[in-house]
This record gives sequence, structure tokens and C-alpha cells, in this order.
Amino acid sequence: MATGTQPGMEAGGGPAACYRELSQFPAITRAALGAAAGGQTFLLYTECSRPDLPRRRLLRFSRHYSVRCTAGGRGLAASRTALSAGIHNQLLSQDSPTGQHRAVLSRCPRQGHELLEVWDSGGRSHSVDLTALGKHGEVYTEGPFACLAWSQSETRLLYVAEKSRPKHRPPCPWDVPRAARSAEEDEDEEGEQFLYHEDWGEALSTRSVPILCVLDLESSSLSVLEGVPEHLSPGQALWSPGDRGVVFVGWWHEPFRLGLSACSNRRSEIFHLDLSSGCCELLSAENGAACSPRLSPDGQRLLYLEGAVGGPHRQCLRLCMLTWQTRQTVTVLDVVQEPTEAFAGLYTEVLPPRCWAADSRRAVLGTPQRSRTDLLLVDTEAATVTNLTAGSPEGCWELLTLQWDLLVATCSAPHHPPSLVVAVLPPAGQELPLRWVPVEDTPTVPGVTWKTLTVRPSCSGQSPAAHGTQDFEALLLSPLDGTAPHPLIVCPHGGPHAVFDARWRPSMAALCQLGFAVLLVNYRGSLGFGQASINSLLSRVGEQDVADTQLAVEQALRSEPLDPHRLALLAGSHGAFIALHLLTREPERYQACALRGPVSNLPALLGTSDIPDWRYTSLGLPYSFERVPCAEEVATMLLRSPIAQAAQVRTPVLLCVGARDRRVSPTQALELYRVLRARGVPARLLWYPEGGHALTGVETEADVFKNCAHWLLQHLGQPRQDGTGQHSP
Repeated sequence: MATGTQPGMEAGGGPAACYRELSQFPAITRAALGAAAGGQTFLLYTECSRPDLPRRRLLRFSRHYSVRCTAGGRGLAASRTALSAGIHNQLLSQDSPTGQHRAVLSRCPRQGHELLEVWDSGGRSHSVDLTALGKHGEVYTEGPFACLAWSQSETRLLYVAEKSRPKHRPPCPWDVPRAARSAEEDEDEEGEQFLYHEDWGEALSTRSVPILCVLDLESSSLSVLEGVPEHLSPGQALWSPGDRGVVFVGWWHEPFRLGLSACSNRRSEIFHLDLSSGCCELLSAENGAACSPRLSPDGQRLLYLEGAVGGPHRQCLRLCMLTWQTRQTVTVLDVVQEPTEAFAGLYTEVLPPRCWAADSRRAVLGTPQRSRTDLLLVDTEAATVTNLTAGSPEGCWELLTLQWDLLVATCSAPHHPPSLVVAVLPPAGQELPLRWVPVEDTPTVPGVTWKTLTVRPSCSGQSPAAHGTQDFEALLLSPLDGTAPHPLIVCPHGGPHAVFDARWRPSMAALCQLGFAVLLVNYRGSLGFGQASINSLLSRVGEQDVADTQLAVEQALRSEPLDPHRLALLAGSHGAFIALHLLTREPERYQACALRGPVSNLPALLGTSDIPDWRYTSLGLPYSFERVPCAEEVATMLLRSPIAQAAQVRTPVLLCVGARDRRVSPTQALELYRVLRARGVPARLLWYPEGGHALTGVETEADVFKNCAHWLLQHLGQPRQDGTGQHSP
């Protein structure tokens, strides 16, 4: 890291250089343990990724470690056993239950075919060209449907792929004469060629009809499982005890599909497909939103998450457990309305792939707890929760795997890139204190400090039961460069039902190194603060969230060394909706604004967004599939839209949008851009042709950060220090 000079002021130390330097810390995406001889030493395999900015691609590589048990099995020692190795063309990988085999799905760079291979100590034992077999379309490698599951016998692999469709020939006037075609060919081309096929929305535009597929390694045969009801889209599949069937999550897609990404409120239930009888059995409750089934090591218990259908698109979930033999289900952890110091509820939508302890009684999972993400140990029999990471200096913990009672996790903080750590899970009742051992430690980033601010909104004469008076929080990141008071960048998160937890974010650390303080606001409605807080925002979007954000800003200005005359807004999606409202209500307060995929015109989203139901729910209006808007509802939506007050905006605005955004149409930003330009407000629009709602991708993310940072520097002025230690004007 740059030291000895003021951040952002050294030669070549501008936004691009800061981002390039801080983005080099790898993210650890997967881990697997293998037992070595003697049972006291374990082999740890990890997969990592980081941006390769010069080549504009994501660099993926593996690392290998040896983890040795010491002190009677209560202590650990870890060491690197090999150099990092590049991972090329790999789409998905999964280790077998014994750790003796690894299945790898990869794409052949020449033909583009998908290959499913199995590797063991003797090298590659199986290789199947799935594309050449022609039994399905692309394999699902990420997102809510994806899975790659080994049978317990380690002879079969289960995965999800897109259903094959007939390939229609493009119409050509000089093609085969109509008289030479069969009646079936003619009818197919004229009747089906341009048929619309629904998909699952933002980030899932190529996902329409998922199917369950099984590859038998002994016979090298591939089969598509039958028996899944036609009104369901299956995913997240695993083998049932004894490999006698398949457990899967089925999402309802009738009468039509609603966007699924970041929406845990879609109707989905857990089923068991018996492979001998073809019978499909419902395991979870009807009319629920269930997901993420996980079978215990002894095959006797099935753990899964469940929420309510409809309402907020992300919610506090309950943890349910089904006893396999009796088919009895109990709620282990229920929805939490008001958080306590010990437990704030479950908000994760995916349980770790391996989350069960060896005793098949306890499980470990990660979930937001206010502005942290902690690891919780759940005793499924006693229905108790133990926070394994509460009070740690790191603000975000993520469990990678739990095998043989060895925990492998990552931990990070706003000033600390992710570190890889391991721990032994002690017997029940003796879990605390848990001793974490660093495997791959990363240094803290100099020049960045952070704290959590607690904000208490006033009742303002309103009923607490109606609108909620819960505390909320904001994370304040500040430079340690001796140049206080710092200019402040205010960031309300998108969603709105999401959360800024205290994790490592290279872009935010880079802003601090450029001399800015950053306020990440978890207004009421954020995840991690109880279901009552989430519900408090319904019917009050554009009001409560905006007031909460401004309240957090005012509190930070009063209590921290910040410059009240140098404020800016940086946000995306619903956060940009909040930011635009702030610009219309306090046009002289903020000197710059940079937005990604902004929501500016609510009624215009009814026919363009993949989640039209949220437009009604957010305003407290009921939604049904057959619903069409009435004039009064459209008027209410428009009155809550920033575009209706765009004439009040005076602040320079930068807009960054993805042309392929299915959640918030890019025409929202285009309309706003034209209005601002027509009224003489400085505005700039960046249009990313291949970008989606999140504007992900190595090149896109780097370009968005660079342009946003330059915009903020241009309109707030470069933070710098004069001889008195104060900012120069």
C-alpha cells in the first residue's frame, strides 16, 4: 500500500490506481477438505478469484493447504503445501462425499461444448461431452437453480440444465421450396419459430425451463429425470438417503414467471422424487417459499429455509427441519420480529453446502445480524442459537465448509480483505470460545478506519406499531490521513430489503484512500434488524427510507470530523431512488451525485421490470397475477417518484446503466438524463451495452468506479491539505 504520502496525491495515485491496488486481494469462493492418512491431517483445497484488470478478465486459481490437528484434537496448525495453480474454463466443481473424487464441469474453448469430468488420485477417470449427447441445453452453473451433487455411492452425478428446444431454421426466401417440405416442418416453422419463452428475469435471462439430469459414471449414460410436475421449475437438488430418490426445490411458474434473483418470496416447495416409482412427494408446507435443503450426515434430518409468499422480496426466514423417516417437520428457528442482542433472525437465502456437524444435531450458518454477518451455531434439538463470531473485530464471516467438525471460513472488515481461517468445532455445549487459526491471513489496509453508528428515529407523532421506531445503523469509513474534516460520500443501499454489512469492499476502501469518508446507511427496512423493521417500510418508500438516510447524515455530521459543505451521494437501484429524493428535497445540500441503475419513475416500471409485484407491495397495495393498474394507483406511484420533482434538482448527476437491465429498465435513467439536461443541470450518462442491473464484470466494475470517483473529485474538489492541516478551498 502507498505510505508516506497523502492518499490520492502521489504520482499515479488517482482513482484507477487505488482501485487497481485494492482489488488485487483474492476472494475465496469455495473450499473442500480431504482426510489424509492417520486422521489427524487434512488436505484443504480452495478456489479463489480476483480481477485481472490489464487483461479485463477474472483470474481464477486454486490453493492447497495442510491442516494438522494438535493438542488432542483441540488445536490446529495450517501450512501451504503447493503453489497457486490457475483454473481455466471451469464452470462448476464438487468433491465426492469421501473426498476421493472431484467432478468438474468445464467448457471446451474451441467448440464451446460443456464437458463433465471426474478426477481422482490417478488422474482423470471420466470425461463426458454433455453437449454432444444433445439431451439438454446449457448446464446451470450459478444462481438459485444450480447444483452439482454426488450420490452417496459416488457413482452418479446430479445437476440442473436447460431443457432442449427444437432448433428452427431461419427463414430464407431461397431455401427449400415450400412444396418440398413436409406439412409438419411447415407448420413447425410458421407456428413455433417466434414463440415467446418466459425466463426468470434479471441475471437469469437464459434460464427458462430447468430439468434434473443424472450422469451414471459406471455406464457413462445420461438421463433426464421424469416425474417433476409440469408447473414446477426444479433446482437445488440432492440425493435422498440410500440414493433412492432426489430431493429438490420446485418453483411455481404458473401463470407466469416473476423475477427470482434476490427474491426469496416466490412460491417454492421442497419435493422428493422417488426414482423407482416416479412418485413426486411434497415435503415442505404448501403455499410457502422454501429453499436450500441440506441432509444431515446420518441421513435422518433435512434442514431448509422457509419464508412467506409475496410481500417484501427479501424477508426474515424460518429454519425448518424434517425427520426423514416420519416426515414430521418442526420449526427450529422462527421469524424474529424484533431483534435481541443474542439473535436478530435469519436472512440468508442459501445455507452452506456442508453445514451439519458430525453429530447430525448441530448446524452452522452465516447470516446478517444488524450491520454484521456472523456465524451462528444452531442446536436443532434444543432450538438454541449460539453466535460463534459476536464481538470479533471482523464484521463479516462466511462459512465455506464444515467437514469432520472442522470449520473453514473467511472473515473480513471494511479495512481488512478476506482472510482464510479454520477451527475445530468442540462438543455440544463447549463451543465458546472458538479458537480460529489463520490459514491465509491478509494485512489490514492502511489509511482506513471504520465504526458503526446507531441511529434512533423519532416517532414524529406517528404510531410506533404502524411505522416502527426501531433503531437502525450506518457504517462510517474514514481516512486516517490527518486531513479532517473529510468530505462525505453518502451511500444508501439498494433493494430496499438488503444490507450493508461490515465486509471488505475494495471500492469503498479506495474512496477512503482518495480522502473521502463514506457513510453506508442501513435505513429501516434493511435486512438483519427483524421482520418488523422490514415491514415498516411497506407503503412508506420514498418517505421513511429518505428521512432515515438524511437523519444518519445529520447525526454523522454532528458527531464526526466531517465537512458539512462537501457532501455527495453514491448509490444504485433503490438506493439511487433515495438519493434522487434527497436531491429534490434539499437541492443545495449535496454537491455531487453518482447513480447506478436508478429507480426514478415507479409507474413506468410496471410494464418493464421483472418484479412488477414489488411496485404494488412497496406502496402497501395488494398484488395478484391478473392485476392491472388503475388510475389512482398509478397516480400514487407517480407522486412517490423522484421524476415528478426533477425540476428541483440542482446537483450534478452521473448516471451509469446496463442496457440489459431487466430489473430497472435503463430507460429510467435515460428519461431522467433528458429532463436534467433540458433544465441545465450538469448530467452525464454512461451506457454499458452488455451490463445488467448489478453492472458486474471486471471491466465494467472498474470503469464504473473510475468514472464515479472522477465525478466526485470533479464536483467536490480533490481532498488535500495545506500547511495548517486544514483543507484548502
